[in-house]
Amino acid sequence: MRVHPFPGDFHTQEIETNGVTIHIRFGGKGPAVILLHGYGETGDMWVPMAEDLARDHTVVVPDLRGLGLSSKPAGGFDKKTQAGDVAGVLDALKIERADLVTHDIGNMVGYAFAVQHPKRVTRFVLIDAPLPGVGPWDEILKNPLLWHFRFGGPDMERLVAGRERIYLDRFWNEFSATPSRFPETSRNHYAELYALPGAMRSGFAQFAAFDQDARDNRAFIAAQGKLSMPVLAYRRREIVRPHDGDRDAVRRQRCNWGGDPGLRTLDHGGESRSNGRHGPRLYRQGAIGLHDPRTIR
Repeated sequence: MRVHPFPGDFHTQEIETNGVTIHIRFGGKGPAVILLHGYGETGDMWVPMAEDLARDHTVVVPDLRGLGLSSKPAGGFDKKTQAGDVAGVLDALKIERADLVTHDIGNMVGYAFAVQHPKRVTRFVLIDAPLPGVGPWDEILKNPLLWHFRFGGPDMERLVAGRERIYLDRFWNEFSATPSRFPETSRNHYAELYALPGAMRSGFAQFAAFDQDARDNRAFIAAQGKLSMPVLAYRRREIVRPHDGDRDAVRRQRCNWGGDPGLRTLDHGGESRSNGRHGPRLYRQGAIGLHDPRTIR
């Protein structure tokens, strides 16, 4: 699988909003859908799905604050603030409502956006990552595989400087069902982007903000309860390592915030992080769930 660009009729744009410059790709025509990436990748991971959805949707693909080709600010990496980045992108494109498809850190940003702007989200598809502060979050934090949640700061930046590929390989190898399916071309592509000045600091800051994210999410739920839009959540069918912990933690966590008329959690076979920039089959299934309310009832 090679790293290839977005379709030729897609456009790129730098949107200044909320104290940051967000790099986006957008194309297609029809109802809007915004795709939010996770850590270790950028918006480039969504190329296969963007190609598919652009046939009948307006597809918007940002790089999150501090990652990819977006600017690298000193702060604002809590997900409540980054939800403002998403709102600003949609405002700049004059898009009032959109569907959300998100992965990993993108789930957290997407949730913060959905809970603060529920009338702007029609449906919400999430893949693979939990939400800070929700449900069994404290259990999740005990998982030794997640040591990177607390890894960051100037000394850690010095440790990984010039070794970004080695650090990122750990994510692609340990969190992939089949690491060999994440090819060298994709690994090199993302390693180069994360080696840009300020990118690793920004990546660490995404995790360092989890404590604030947990406080914000608990406050959101206490004040507003569950999301009002349909929600479809994917999780891995099998645990990557025996010490990964309770595989039902994500299901139990999402029961605390899942949408109305209902949350459906579906299994996948670890495909999401083993397909390079994520296999289009999984996300095409997500798009079906996104647009067919029968899948979440």
